Amino acid sequence: MYGEIKKYRRDIGIGVIIAENGRSYRFERNSILNRRDDLEGQEVYFDLGGSKAREVIVLAGSPWAAFGGIGL
Repeated sequence: MYGEIKKYRRDIGIGVIIAENGRSYRFERNSILNRRDDLEGQEVYFDLGGSKAREVIVLAGSPWAAFGGIGL
């Protein structure tokens, strides 16, 4: 599912994604597969695990950024 991170509290590691279906889903820091410093406003792809977002991939930057900055 696609969405956008609307709020992220770095101090507690919890945020909210507004999905393309208009619903809000919470996520935790350890659910982000490719970490970034500036999460608010970023477009993401994620799976649902119950009522929470999991396996969140930030879609910003180069294609390599989506895979955690893998270098050759």
